[in-house]
Amino acid sequence: MQIDLSGRTALVTGGSRGLGRAIALRLARSGADVAILARDPAALDEAAGAIRAAAPSVQVVAKVCDLTRPPDAEAAAVIAELGRVDILVNNAGTSFRKPFDGLSRDDLIADFDLKLFPALRLAQLVAPGMKERRFGRIINVLSINAKAPRGGSAPTTVSRAAGLALTKILAHELAPANILVNALCVGAIKSGQWERRHQQQAPQLSYEAFLADTAKTVPLGRVGEAEEFANVACFLASDAASYLTGTAINVDGGLSPVT
Repeated sequence: MQIDLSGRTALVTGGSRGLGRAIALRLARSGADVAILARDPAALDEAAGAIRAAAPSVQVVAKVCDLTRPPDAEAAAVIAELGRVDILVNNAGTSFRKPFDGLSRDDLIADFDLKLFPALRLAQLVAPGMKERRFGRIINVLSINAKAPRGGSAPTTVSRAAGLALTKILAHELAPANILVNALCVGAIKSGQWERRHQQQAPQLSYEAFLADTAKTVPLGRVGEAEEFANVACFLASDAASYLTGTAINVDGGLSPVT
């Protein structure tokens, strides 16, 4: 399917690496002007340069942003440069896990501060303009564990489950304005998080060898590519997904026991 997002604008958080970068690149290649937010200035500049090189006809904006603080100023700057935000992709986050007997209130709050509260605030900031134009797409990147939590997976699973609830709430409240809100649930897909685990746990192995045991647990028999995840995000951002809202799509090669 050829997707044309010409004339659209997108804001992607966590856009300098991994899934966020892949999504921003896919949207740009489909014709959308793109803004990426992230904390690391060097990684942000490198990602913006790569996206510009791959999609020279679109505008690419890069803003340093720590989403644990209110992102109002950065969102305002993006809207000023791009003119508006038609597509919001809430992708920022980590996969921080602890056993419950060592879990603290601060652990949970820190995870919500990074994943849930910025997604809510950014939606609040871009929704008024989307309502005026009667067009909007909000995509929340979550995890398959939001639907099927496992022991030892808090606090990340708790915040992702809350993100799933937020997706449903926003979908219902914003549907009358033709703002569609959906979630993409990540399974075993190559990303910055997997690269960090590789370096921390088994740097003596090749990246593919490190992923081999995980690949065996996936019905499709392999770990997904970031580009495959980005393709689904691009579809949700397009007019082709005009009757999809309130969904949470697993992009996981069949791994999750819950659809």
